[in-house]
Amino acid sequence: MDGSPSPHAPLRPERAPGGEPSPHDESRRRLPPLRIWVWTAVTLVVAAVAVLLWRTSDAAATSSTTAGAAPAVPATAPAGELTQAWSAPLAPDPGPPAQSDRVLVTDEHGLAMVDPATGAEAWHYRRSDATLCDATAVDGNVVAVFRGTGRCDEAVALVAATGVRDWYRTVPFGPEVELTSTERIVLASSSTGLDTLDPTGNTLRWHHDAGADCRVVGSTVGTAGVVVLQRCLGALQVQLLDGFSGDVVWTRDLDTGADTARLAGADELVDVVLGDRVLVLSPTDGTTLTQLSLPAGTDPLDEPLLQTGTDDVALLWARGTLYALDSGTGQPRWQVPALGLPALSPDDAGVVTVPEDGAFVRRTLADGAEQSRSRVADVPAGGRTALVGPVVVYDTTTEVRAYR
Repeated sequence: MDGSPSPHAPLRPERAPGGEPSPHDESRRRLPPLRIWVWTAVTLVVAAVAVLLWRTSDAAATSSTTAGAAPAVPATAPAGELTQAWSAPLAPDPGPPAQSDRVLVTDEHGLAMVDPATGAEAWHYRRSDATLCDATAVDGNVVAVFRGTGRCDEAVALVAATGVRDWYRTVPFGPEVELTSTERIVLASSSTGLDTLDPTGNTLRWHHDAGADCRVVGSTVGTAGVVVLQRCLGALQVQLLDGFSGDVVWTRDLDTGADTARLAGADELVDVVLGDRVLVLSPTDGTTLTQLSLPAGTDPLDEPLLQTGTDDVALLWARGTLYALDSGTGQPRWQVPALGLPALSPDDAGVVTVPEDGAFVRRTLADGAEQSRSRVADVPAGGRTALVGPVVVYDTTTEVRAYR
């Protein structure tokens, strides 16, 4: 044997002086397999894409908080002397502001529900990448529509008491939309037509187009259904649609001699203002029940017209007067000078709280008799009143105020 290794003997690793493995051999042992490098690269790419998508997503641009249930509201009437406790600006007019013992306030990018007594925020929902088109509160939910690009195409419903999201969906509305609501119905009016949403579900119930020869000039929703004011080949029409199916209940041609025509409301009765008169229509068949004469208006297209209803009475506010109209005959049971629409009694005691000059006055719904008054200064005209325990909430098209 010459001492050379056998050709069949296993090769031993090259060793450095001193009998240790060489550095070259040790580095080869420490290198991970190629598949590990591939998996690592793929993981890094996926993570980078996920971060980029999150930063540009609605989630990154949304600020949302929630709250516990609102504390119990004392079952007491407003005090005899009231002062303004707080106020907040509104972006669109959300309509009746009180829901689930909280008050809705809005801004350009979202909304918040606040404590009625202090104005302190309970919860909010805002999106920095979108504009709030409109919002309304009904049936324990706040329904809001946002415009992310060129259209109001995203709708969300939040539980009014807590801010927890109830539902979300895309919607086919135009660049602007106006929301009005009544029990179980949210009406969306836009350039694309009329649509109704279920406020406690994400169902888009029905869509209504004016038709090729017609143009919608006004719409609203109330206990009577959805009312549409439209011009068809120059003729003025008012149409009542079923709020749940969208079927036409009746169509009525109106006098086209009036310079202006506007819908006042659809609660209990259908009221249309033609120039300086109110046409009171039956919700059953559209026949004229009566007409009311109004004082001459300086700018009738911009003036607020407000209506609500309860039991067998429709409450209409127009040009500084509150009318309590019998829902059967359309005739006024009583009328008083007022600054806006009254609050219905939360305990259904047949009493309304009317905003009048220098006071919020409690009157009986049956005959308008005064029960009590809460004196107050500086109440603007053209607002809606709501009661949350001893707090009087009052909102106009530009702000909401609370008095206590």
